[in-house]
Amino acid sequence: LLCSQEAVVLPPFVAFAVRMNPGIWEYVKVHADDLSVEGITPSEYLKFKETLYDEKWAKDDNSLEVDFGALDLSTPRLTLPSSIGNGMQFVSKFMSSKLNGKPESMKPLLDYLLTLNYRGEVRSSAIHITEKLMVNDTIDTVNKLQTALLLAEVFVSGLPKFTPYLKFEQRFQEWGLEKGWGENAETCKETLNFLSEVLQAPDPINMEKFFSRVPSIFNIVVFSIHGYFGQEKVLGLPDTGGQVVYILDQVRSMEEELLQRIKLQGLHITPKILVLTRLIPDSKGTKCNVELEPVENTKYSHILRVPFKTEDGKDLRQWVSRFDIYPYLERYAQILDILEGKPDLIIGNYTDGNLVASLMASKLGVTQGTIAHALEKTKYEDSDTKWRELDQKYHFSCQFTADMIAMNTTDFIITSTYQEIAGSKEKPGQYEHHYAFTMPGLCRYATGINVFDPKFNIAAPGADQSVYFPFTQKQKRLTALHPQIEELLYSKEDTDEHIGYLADRSKPIIFSMARLDKVKNITGLVEWYGQNKKVRDLVNLVVVAGLLNAAQSKDREEIDEINKMHNLIDKYQLKGQIRWIKAQTDRVRNGELYRYIADTKGAFVQPALYEAFGLTVIEAMNCGLPTFATNQGGPAEIIVDGVSGFHINPMNGREAGTKIADFFQKCKEDPGYWNKMSTAGLQRIYECYTWKIYATKVLNMGSMYGFWRTLNKEERVAKQRYMQMFYNLQFRNLVKTVPRVGEQPPRPATTTGAAAERNQIVARPRERQVCALLRNLLRKDRGSN
Repeated sequence: LLCSQEAVVLPPFVAFAVRMNPGIWEYVKVHADDLSVEGITPSEYLKFKETLYDEKWAKDDNSLEVDFGALDLSTPRLTLPSSIGNGMQFVSKFMSSKLNGKPESMKPLLDYLLTLNYRGEVRSSAIHITEKLMVNDTIDTVNKLQTALLLAEVFVSGLPKFTPYLKFEQRFQEWGLEKGWGENAETCKETLNFLSEVLQAPDPINMEKFFSRVPSIFNIVVFSIHGYFGQEKVLGLPDTGGQVVYILDQVRSMEEELLQRIKLQGLHITPKILVLTRLIPDSKGTKCNVELEPVENTKYSHILRVPFKTEDGKDLRQWVSRFDIYPYLERYAQILDILEGKPDLIIGNYTDGNLVASLMASKLGVTQGTIAHALEKTKYEDSDTKWRELDQKYHFSCQFTADMIAMNTTDFIITSTYQEIAGSKEKPGQYEHHYAFTMPGLCRYATGINVFDPKFNIAAPGADQSVYFPFTQKQKRLTALHPQIEELLYSKEDTDEHIGYLADRSKPIIFSMARLDKVKNITGLVEWYGQNKKVRDLVNLVVVAGLLNAAQSKDREEIDEINKMHNLIDKYQLKGQIRWIKAQTDRVRNGELYRYIADTKGAFVQPALYEAFGLTVIEAMNCGLPTFATNQGGPAEIIVDGVSGFHINPMNGREAGTKIADFFQKCKEDPGYWNKMSTAGLQRIYECYTWKIYATKVLNMGSMYGFWRTLNKEERVAKQRYMQMFYNLQFRNLVKTVPRVGEQPPRPATTTGAAAERNQIVARPRERQVCALLRNLLRKDRGSN
């Protein structure tokens, strides 16, 4: 019972979903009369659960059941919970064992090398070319390759180490070797040695080293479709937050890493990174109506915006919620002409971008990575079993189906933390929640995604350290912005930009900045503050979130939260202790705002009910702000509790308020304590969370999983056909239930002929019981016999 995550009471049985460890689930049913225990399959457990909501569907042998795991029986799996998220290392080990040093087993590697070429434009030239890289067609056996490597390695060993590749290019070509080994004799020798070691006695370390040198990635397409994707004046707009910042910093770091790798490989090739998003004609003063825009602080990266189309072919002018976006997505998989060729790597973001990335990667045969950022199924309780109640508002039938398609088609999944994948000892992770679940009346997922799949990888992002740097770096401080920031924080009048005021400027400030929605829980923080007299006596509260006037918002959740904020400020009489500032879109000023808060000896609070990663946590810690962050999700890994910051439980506001109060009381008694926590937070960032580390990992994944695809080609084709069928027969029909802008919503879709009848079924009240109630029930049943 201690390990049970869920129980379903269906007399005379009680069925349990038991989670022994992260990713390890067992399902059992207990007979209430004799307490006999019987193991059951995930499918049988889900049918138990479905009976509470749609009994007829649960008992229908023809109800749609999907088991993606059945298509992966030959795919090797990680086995230990501690290894979850280390997919690339596992793949490296598996490939090493599969290649095993024998010439015949090495043939797939040679075949892969023979496919390497570059089609595109040579840097500083308008000439389009196709040229072979590393190995040419004269090397058609592994023995010939080993001989060529030996000759080349002996040759470059006799040269001065900085001899340019051009000086010996002709000799390499005589042995069947082409450019791409290195820029000089030394780097060529290293790469030759890495491959020689792989061919002779494969081991994971040399495998990873070699694939980090393979010139296989030059052009990358990144999909991020929903919201206002731009570089300025967009943060805080509907559906627009940390994901935009993440992607822009990701692109900058990947371009920088690509340029370094291309130089190291001795190539003169122009890399290209294209961020594909939506063009919004009514752009609210942003550049989201500009078709092509260079990414700032890059040379070869651009944002390409493609408009949504109405039914009559006109550009859709207004913003569309991420929950209503599905009818417009398929168009994004039909833009190959715009791309001028095939990319080497496709990366999707969030449900919409991941789905389009899957469609495009499948069509082109390109390596694909996906990033969830947030999986909505874990943010809304019981959103799978109660999907009917939520579907008209959120269209979760489409969203969860799209998530399943993307997770199962992608080559690798990039996550920011272990918790995002597999949670903790006590609580499942975001992805783990998709292992086995059901949407009664629609689809039963006997196996959705297995967190022991080697496609899962952890690559934590960083923050742009040119924007987010410590408050102690006085020479870099943007003091010219201080009058604006002082006005923003301390002016007494309510305006369109801020309401409330801070009567006592001598107090430190606790600060939070996020979108104004239920999950970000800014209103929760305001309520904790209002309820805790000690915190109110010690510190002021400043929150930057959303709009101030509900009439100006079109976002359903934001409207609710705006009204709640006003009610809380009145209820707890917070005027004089709180400043509510509307969303700020200037990243540079926001960076200085963090530092200005640090000057007050304040702290940052991230109170989300769940946070997949927590970029604002990274930003605040980069600026030297002691940070309190939710223990639900990624921030629990970023922060070592009590060492480099503090965890707070968003479900227990009283406890969180007390923890914040205790910190500031201790700082009041010992001013050195604040500096200690500030320094410890910075040290944690520098050790683990930089964009350089991130870009290296992601590009290594692209290269390594590109070869992994070739080793599993037959299994992949079979699964791809299954996914295409599921997309066409299930997802496309569900999309028809989502109204385009201005339309009335159609009736919900179901998957069998009894659709009309089932649409009338009302789910029974939920009968899931906690352990204490189960014990009472079992006791009662035993006593009545």
